[in-house]
Amino acid sequence: MHTTQLASWSELLWGRNGLRSLALAGGVALHAVNVYIVTTILPSVVQDIGGLEYYAWNTTLFVVTSILGSALSPKSMDAFGPRNAFLQAIFIFVLGTMVCAMAPSMPWMLVGRTAQGMGGGLLLGLSYSSVRLVFDERLWSRAMVLISSMWGVATLAGPAIGGIFAETGHWRLAFWVVLPIGAVLSVLVYTQLAAGAAGGNKPVRAPLGKISVLASSVLVVSIASLSTLWVWNVAGIAVGLLMAIMVARADSRSEARLFPTGSYSVRTALGSLYACICLLSIGVTTEIYIPYFLQLIHGKTPLIAGYWTALMSAGWTMGSFISSSRSTPTANRLIQFGPVVSAVSLAILGLLMPLGSLGQGGVSANWMVLPLLGVGLGVGLCWPNLLTRVFKSAPVGQENIASAAITTLQLYAMAMGASLAGMITNAAGFIQPGGVQGAQQAALALLLVFACAPGLAVLLSGPARRAQGV
Repeated sequence: MHTTQLASWSELLWGRNGLRSLALAGGVALHAVNVYIVTTILPSVVQDIGGLEYYAWNTTLFVVTSILGSALSPKSMDAFGPRNAFLQAIFIFVLGTMVCAMAPSMPWMLVGRTAQGMGGGLLLGLSYSSVRLVFDERLWSRAMVLISSMWGVATLAGPAIGGIFAETGHWRLAFWVVLPIGAVLSVLVYTQLAAGAAGGNKPVRAPLGKISVLASSVLVVSIASLSTLWVWNVAGIAVGLLMAIMVARADSRSEARLFPTGSYSVRTALGSLYACICLLSIGVTTEIYIPYFLQLIHGKTPLIAGYWTALMSAGWTMGSFISSSRSTPTANRLIQFGPVVSAVSLAILGLLMPLGSLGQGGVSANWMVLPLLGVGLGVGLCWPNLLTRVFKSAPVGQENIASAAITTLQLYAMAMGASLAGMITNAAGFIQPGGVQGAQQAALALLLVFACAPGLAVLLSGPARRAQGV
């Protein structure tokens, strides 16, 4: 049970394992870097081709189709095998990227973003699912850390790449530069991953109906969150959650499952693990507004605000490396302690961020660096242990579904978190009265309310801590 401690980073990153690690991590990196590139260049895009009224739809459609892609990855893996499933996902992603690069108008951009989301969601789901198939069990924890750390890398690389091209007026090149990366990844996948089907004797059935309803619930919430009227925000959240509950009830009685058996009760190991993953992901979605708050309230430049926000991802990566391959008792303590760090950090940010006086003198505002780092650090301290315990807690024959559900749930939580963040900030005065006063009120409300998400994870982590460690 403790053989994982014998696994080293050199064993994972050297020789054939190193090339396989690069292939799996590259799938996540291709998706993640693109996310931050597009976020950076999108203001330049709408200045060039118009479509400001559809600005938010670039994210909405991308997230919705990412959920579809990640949820369909077990079926793709079972039907085509790891190699061909990856190659098809890369093709869809690259095709969408080319459409974005050549888009003459915003509707065409949205078509490209939809395809990117589908391909990217498949890549995320396949990368997580393939860890169990490609590596020995004692390497799973380190492999999950490596894959998860790609989001930290993307947070630093994506804004830099997008910013360079946006500032020079060549935003289309930011899409074209992704294509050589996709080509290299295709070569790695073709040479390093197995071609045979990954499923067992019983074929995996894709729960298309439930996936569609779940994706639609995100779309409903995302549309409602765009309204400045809190009544529509609340109605959208209520309808979206009702649709999600309907999916959960149908899925618990279905043979073609979206989540494995035991996922819908927080009293079970899987239910507790998934609940913690969901709540921690929701807490981190506050990063959407951090750059705006830093620029408007504290007068930070876009570059400084962007990299201060990146401290969340840096902390996540740091915490993941600290917590990987720990003994079971230590892992249990980290699963309980990590959410506390994240919740306290969000609460401290909620108290400091609205204080515009921090920026006077230019020194005291730096106190926010520590809680920004702490939000991600708390997630990272427990993240690898949560993910690897999902593998061990999955019922026999549902391992692929359990691992792919991690990505589906994370994307769904991020979409719900973004919608809730929009509702809270709007209600707190983000748009009316707006300006510095509105930003201060919104920052206080958003960060303090969202501190409750990782706080709730602490209360629900009991079965997760009792789950079998890897």
